[in-house]
Amino acid sequence: MDIGFIMAATTQSGDLAEVARTAESLGYESLFIPEHPVIPVAMKTPFPAGDGKLPDHYTRWVDPFIALTIAATATKKIKLGTGICLLPEREPLITAKTIASLDFYSNGRVIIGAGAGWLKEETEAMGTKFGLRWRRMRETVEAMRVLWTKSEAAYEGELVRFPAVRCDPKPVQKPYPPVLLGAHGPKALERVARTYDGWMPLAESAEQVKRDVATIHRLAADHGRNPESIQITVFVDSDKAVPSVDELKRYRDAGASRFIPFSQKLVSDSAAGAALNQLRHFAPLIERASHL
Repeated sequence: MDIGFIMAATTQSGDLAEVARTAESLGYESLFIPEHPVIPVAMKTPFPAGDGKLPDHYTRWVDPFIALTIAATATKKIKLGTGICLLPEREPLITAKTIASLDFYSNGRVIIGAGAGWLKEETEAMGTKFGLRWRRMRETVEAMRVLWTKSEAAYEGELVRFPAVRCDPKPVQKPYPPVLLGAHGPKALERVARTYDGWMPLAESAEQVKRDVATIHRLAADHGRNPESIQITVFVDSDKAVPSVDELKRYRDAGASRFIPFSQKLVSDSAAGAALNQLRHFAPLIERASHL
């Protein structure tokens, strides 16, 4: 099982190049950075965690692709992920080029964790009707895959459309960087099985992940896909202690191939500059995972 790390990159989170180098030197397989391009001042949507109040550091997150470019230039092999990228809030042509360019310069290390977003006011400030965000996200992924694989690419969806264009460079990864869906619930499982290269939930428990992965595999087979091709990455609440070998094994046996320690406090502390200490704190996970 691979061990990843997630941090909120802000102007207060420290030297990102040093964080990336340290993560790679300690043996972490991947580094994930989340996205919120703007936070509307008059937001009314409650934060879906804790007391419902949005932590202040969310207003200070840097662009994930700029941050991951810094990480790419400082490293050689660690994978570079968005966790998550809000695709319905992005223009598909420019986003496809940005991702392909990062994959090109990092020699094929990009992972796109993607989601449709929960903050209605942000989604609509960025130009997408909240009720249409899932459709726009699916069409964006489909359109980007065409742009990444065709020398002359065109796409005609309900919300995303463009005539034949040339869009280079192409990604190093073939056919393209994996797009993992960060979402929950029955509809999310169906979406993963139909469209996405993988799933990256906030794990409720290893037992729930096992049930949901079984559902994804069944639905994927119904769609004519190879269930084993679907990557499973889990964010696991690890605020109190470094997970044990037994806990890692339970998630591996549930179908997960990548484990990322997570909590709102960990992300908040990383935004304030604690990422280096967190990397060292969770480093025993790498050794524990190697024994599975």
